[in-house]
Amino acid sequence: MTALQQIPLRTIQGADTSLQAFSGKVVLAVNVASKCGLTPQYEALEKLYERFRERGFVVAGFPSNDFAGQEPGTNEEIWQFCTSNYGVAFPIFEKMTVVGPNKHALYAALTRAKPEAAGDKDAFRANLSKYGIAANPDPEVVWNFEKFLIGREGEVLARFAPDIAPDDTRIVQAIESALANGPIGS
Repeated sequence: MTALQQIPLRTIQGADTSLQAFSGKVVLAVNVASKCGLTPQYEALEKLYERFRERGFVVAGFPSNDFAGQEPGTNEEIWQFCTSNYGVAFPIFEKMTVVGPNKHALYAALTRAKPEAAGDKDAFRANLSKYGIAANPDPEVVWNFEKFLIGREGEVLARFAPDIAPDDTRIVQAIESALANGPIGS
């Protein structure tokens, strides 16, 4: 078990857990928000989860209100939104801070392991600046829906910019490659 898998987490329903619960599985960790232009990615994330879960894959959603207040709801409201609007069945965790000095230990570990995301973050940052938003510099998470791929052994394999859709070939190929390595865990 890696240090990343030992970091304490809480499900959106309030149960104590950690990524150790997914030991032996490939995990796509995504910071999510319900009032973001990228929120429709929930649909593609759920489809990705459905497509690969029998092979040992899981999407893990981490709501955060760090970006322009785009996740203002309570944990209960977030869960209701995810299930009723997007049919989300993948695990969602309690709302957490993913940037800055008070970021959750999970996001400190993820950004330390992969300080830069694949994709054109400069173009994404330029787009944010059109709205008067100063995007975070690397290694911080740039915005909602940034994705981290975690391998079966708990190692961070890849990081993808927010505007790379979950069904983009770069993400799908990375998942397929990670799934090809090793047996499905419990």
